[in-house]
Amino acid sequence: MRNGAKIATSVAALFCSTALLVQAQRGGLTASDPGVRSDTVAVGQPLPTLSASQMQFFQDGLGRFIEVDSVSGTIGSEPGKGLGPGFNSNSCSSCHAQPATGGTSPSASVFPNIGPNPQLLAATDAGATNSIPPFITSDGPVREMRFPFLVMGGRLTSIPDGSVHDLFTIAGRSDAAGCAMSQPNYQLMLQLNNIILRIPTPVFGAGLIENIPDAAILANMNSKSGLKQQLGISGHPNVSGNDGTITRFGWKAQNKTLEVFAGEAYNVEMGVTNELFANERANPPSSCLYNSTPEDATNFDQSGAQIPSDTVQFATFMRFLAPPVPSTHGIRGNPPATSIQNGRQLFSQLHCDLCHTPTLQTGPSNLTPGLSNQTAALYSDLLVHHMGSGLADQVSQGAAGPDEFRTAPLWGVGQRIFFLHDGRATPANGGLLTAIQAHAGRGSEANGVISLFNNLSEQQKQDLLNFLRSL
Repeated sequence: MRNGAKIATSVAALFCSTALLVQAQRGGLTASDPGVRSDTVAVGQPLPTLSASQMQFFQDGLGRFIEVDSVSGTIGSEPGKGLGPGFNSNSCSSCHAQPATGGTSPSASVFPNIGPNPQLLAATDAGATNSIPPFITSDGPVREMRFPFLVMGGRLTSIPDGSVHDLFTIAGRSDAAGCAMSQPNYQLMLQLNNIILRIPTPVFGAGLIENIPDAAILANMNSKSGLKQQLGISGHPNVSGNDGTITRFGWKAQNKTLEVFAGEAYNVEMGVTNELFANERANPPSSCLYNSTPEDATNFDQSGAQIPSDTVQFATFMRFLAPPVPSTHGIRGNPPATSIQNGRQLFSQLHCDLCHTPTLQTGPSNLTPGLSNQTAALYSDLLVHHMGSGLADQVSQGAAGPDEFRTAPLWGVGQRIFFLHDGRATPANGGLLTAIQAHAGRGSEANGVISLFNNLSEQQKQDLLNFLRSL
């Protein structure tokens, strides 16, 4: 069998509107995703326990997070420096925008209206000559692409690749005179079925996740072992190859800390070298190299909050972001409180909570009381699980294999638009309900739970969806 045929998450499947929904009518009701909760956006705020000086660092980090980068930092509206040679966008906030800075993919038509996909503007900004791949659309999610396998001589091999291949280059930009660098051949990769896509993960409450001790994650993993075995659930942590501790950020929980998460993204998504990832990626032509490395570094001649590098301040901003706030207001259809309460009970009765653990405790924090010994209502065990052939992306990262993904935290899900690692579940094809159904597949640890879900009445399914949209 060709490697391309093995890749279950083909791009063609991403655009299929078939939602894998159970559509049996019962009592005149067919369960559906209520959609993005339309109440006041209450996320994107700092932890309330920050000191005055910590607030200065948070605000400085926020400013850098929304800053637009150019190649040399000489374009007035784009003061950041180091963009490219390859990139996916030109600002952290362009990817983490919904429903507020620090979130995930925005949409041009879903509340709150952030605007069209910012990758479209970044691709042609300052005269850049990039073409737009078909999987980057105005109203679709921000995406990065990876090639699961190497292609040599136009032929697909069985040699793993798995790395991010930036969608765009700086060629043609007014601040990149002489750069000759082509975009990756995504057309060929589409033909070979050798592209997988990922959307940004939200970072609200990320400091709490960072401060959950390994012992708490392992204790939760080992709890209810008999029931988990009965249902076929066997998640495990991803771990750092350096010190063996549990990693927890990213779709495969591949990054250990927020600083590593930020440094990797700065280099991979925007092409900015930094003190954690100091080298240019993908061996770019010398005609496209304009800056000394690392392009982002400690600002030794500055003072106060301006001293740390962008990477450190990105991490500070994310670390001090408050977690999402649940709400029963703004859910389409105005479901009664009993519906949401029933949905909460069903979430437990179906054993969704065996992976989407409602709460984990943080440890003592040396930073701020808002991170210390807190109950983090993240709805995740932070483990990676086999999700089966339907979601497999054939990419391994650390101890996470080709069909394994971190249990996505569900806090804040009430105001998210796109779901699953590649954003295939959208408002147009069933949204949250499609995402639930996609958990089932050959080899998935969720099959037992999804089977129980499919046996619910339509009203019970609706109650569960209403509860999820309240988070």
